[in-house]
Amino acid sequence: MKIRLAIPNKGRIAEPINELMTKSGIHVISSGSRQLVSKTIDPEIEVLFVRPIDIPEYVSKGVADIGITGLDMVAERRADVEAVLNLKFGTARLVIAVPEKSSVREISDMKGMKIATEFPNICEDFFKKNNTDVTIIEVSGACEAAPELGVADAIVDLTSSGTTLEINKLRIVAEILKSSTNVIVNRKASAEKREKIEEILLAFESVIAAKDRSYLMLNVSRSKLNEIKTLIPGLGGPTVMDIAGSDSVAVHAVVPSARIYQLINQLKRAGAHDLLVMDITRMVR
Repeated sequence: MKIRLAIPNKGRIAEPINELMTKSGIHVISSGSRQLVSKTIDPEIEVLFVRPIDIPEYVSKGVADIGITGLDMVAERRADVEAVLNLKFGTARLVIAVPEKSSVREISDMKGMKIATEFPNICEDFFKKNNTDVTIIEVSGACEAAPELGVADAIVDLTSSGTTLEINKLRIVAEILKSSTNVIVNRKASAEKREKIEEILLAFESVIAAKDRSYLMLNVSRSKLNEIKTLIPGLGGPTVMDIAGSDSVAVHAVVPSARIYQLINQLKRAGAHDLLVMDITRMVR
C-alpha cells in the first residue's frame, strides 16, 4: 500500500509546507531535479508535486489520498474533500475591492459591473447567492491593477494585510471567505489508508504543537522552588526532579519562545542556575 501526498510545487505556501514536511520527518528523497512524484524515507508515502489549484481535484478524484493546499483552492475547484487539519499558516481573506472613489457600498450596488479575479467559480457562486448579475473576467495574477487599467470595475482577490490594496487605492466592500493552509483527505480513502493518513496527521500536528515553544531546563535550590514555579508559564506546570546528593532540584518545562528573553532574567534573579533552552521540533500531547 502506498499513500500519495499532493503538495504545491511552487507558490507562497510551498516553502512552509516543505519546512513542515522536514520537521515532521517525512523527508523527500530527491534525485537532484524535482520530479512530479518523489519517494520519501517512508516507503509507504510518496509525494506528488503539483499546482496548488489542482490539489483539491486530485484528492477528490483519488489521484492523491491526501493533500495540502489553501481552502480558497478547495472552494474554487468546488472539490468534495474532507478538510482534516488547519496548519495555521498561509492565512488570507478573499475580498471584493473597488477603487477608493467608487460609489459602491454594498453588493447590490455592483449589478452589471465587471469583476476581475483569479477565482471565477467562487465569484460566480457568491454573486449568484446574492442575486447580483456581474460579468466575471478571469485574470492570472496582479488583478489589483485591473480597475486602474480599465479592465474591470472591481476585483476579487486574496489579501493578508491589506497593504497591496491600499497601495493600489482599493477599498474592501465585502469578505467572501477566510482561507488558510489545510490538510485535505479523499473521502473514499480505505480503512487501511485512513490508518496511515492518521499517522501522517499526527506527525503534522506534533510540529504545529511545537511551534513557538521552547524547552527550558534549570537547577534551583529546593527552598526557592515555589518562587520559580510561579514564574514559569508551562503547559500544566513544570516537571521537578531531585538531584542526587544535592539540596537542589532540576526543573523542566515547555514555555512560549516569546517569553524566553524576559524569563531567563527573572529566573536567574530568583535563584535559578545552569539554565538551558532548547528548540522543540515536535511535541505530541
